[in-house]
Amino acid sequence: MSQPEQQSPDFQASTPMAPDKTGRTLGMLCHLLALCMFTCIPFANIFGPLVLWLIKKDDYPFVDDQGKESVNFQITMSLAAIACFILSLAGISIFLGLALLAVNLVFIIIATIKANNGEAYRYPFCLRLIK
Repeated sequence: MSQPEQQSPDFQASTPMAPDKTGRTLGMLCHLLALCMFTCIPFANIFGPLVLWLIKKDDYPFVDDQGKESVNFQITMSLAAIACFILSLAGISIFLGLALLAVNLVFIIIATIKANNGEAYRYPFCLRLIK
C-alpha cells in the first residue's frame, strides 16, 4: 500500500488560516468595489478596490491577498478596455469591448462568491503587477 503524501512544512506555513467573517466580508467587498466602473468615474474600478486594500491590508491577511488580486485584475481589464477602444476607433468591431465587459462581470461575481466563502480566488489572464 502506498502511504499518503505528506505536505512539506513550507506549504503548511504558507497556507493562510481561514479568514474570520469580517475578513471574508472585506475580501468580498474588494471584488465588489470593482463594479464602481458603472459610476462613469474614470478608473473607478481600480480606485474602489485599491482604497479598501490600502486601508485594511495590514489588519486582515485575506483582504491583503484578495485586494491585490482585485486591483491587479482591474488594471488588466482597464488596459484591455483601452486597447478595445483604440481598435474600435480604427473600425474594428466594438463587440470586443462588450465581450470584455461581460467577462469582467462574470469574473467579479465568481470572485465575490469565492471570497465570501473564505476561499482565495485567482483571476485567470491577470497581470500580477502588485505583489
